[in-house]
Amino acid sequence: MDYKKAGVDIEAGYRSVELMKQYVAKTMRPEVLGGIGGFSGAFSLNAIKSMDEPTLVSGTDGVGTKIKLAFLLDKHDSVGIDCVAMCVNDIACAGAEPLFFLDYIACGKNIPEKIAMIVKGVAEGCEQAGCALIGGETAEHPDLMPEEEYDLAGFAVGLVDKKDLIDGSSIKPGDTLIGIASSGVHSNGFSLVRKVFPMNSDALIRYNNELGKSLGDALLTPTRIYVKALKAVKDAGVKIKGCSHITGGGFYENIPRMFPDGIGAKIEKNSYELPVIFKLLQKTGDIDWHVMYNTYNMGVGMVLAVDKNDVDKCIAALKAAGEEAFVIGETVAGEKEAVLC
Repeated sequence: MDYKKAGVDIEAGYRSVELMKQYVAKTMRPEVLGGIGGFSGAFSLNAIKSMDEPTLVSGTDGVGTKIKLAFLLDKHDSVGIDCVAMCVNDIACAGAEPLFFLDYIACGKNIPEKIAMIVKGVAEGCEQAGCALIGGETAEHPDLMPEEEYDLAGFAVGLVDKKDLIDGSSIKPGDTLIGIASSGVHSNGFSLVRKVFPMNSDALIRYNNELGKSLGDALLTPTRIYVKALKAVKDAGVKIKGCSHITGGGFYENIPRMFPDGIGAKIEKNSYELPVIFKLLQKTGDIDWHVMYNTYNMGVGMVLAVDKNDVDKCIAALKAAGEEAFVIGETVAGEKEAVLC
């Protein structure tokens, strides 16, 4: 008896590391000390010398049951982007720059080529966010997980000068709420998605006229990463008073999270065009609209609160950064809640 016969292939682990090195290398920043394969990742903090009060901001998350679609379609090069996005978007909400990222992959069986595709996506996400992939772990779990399945989670650390933290404290009634378009369902609510749509490869790969692509392609579209977009707004001289990443809990939970007490939001549902995937999801599942807005991003991946005098400059900066942005509402005095009308 040996470890391989027990279900853990150490040689496959070595092969996975070799295959992923080319993708990890693309994410390197000058601050990274050392390379892949060490026991830990080292990152120089020389940059903090220029800050008054350097502040670390961290985030951790996973992809959730969206991974089930990757299994069904045998497509593993995009969920890594989702994993990075879920972490770095939260960090960006605080006004911080993501510095580095680490991933954790648990699998039933280490298939090096599959693991390399997952990490390729993680590296792509890190490139989009401008952060370095400085380490990770691939754990083989025989008897705990089916051989063909895996789970993916990550952890990111960012840096901001305390004076530049976005904490919502300056938000007042009459500020404008700007929505930045999502790329689709992102990485939340897939337990419901999988109950609404048939989860078989034939249904997922079939071309859908309403979507202009297959349902599987629409649902696996990676979560949009907003790090560079928010930096563009800051560089344009616009003060972002508050920022909400619209994840699980949709509009109702996430938008109020940026507000101080005594401030709420009035959101105009018809202020932008609802993406087809959400219309199709609601219609097919006969889902109550309140549930939709309480579960999904509904086409808005990030919401910013800015002074009404900065709206045009903010939207222009977002569009120049390649984002679609629109006014979706305003802040009001009252309960710390989002009211949709």
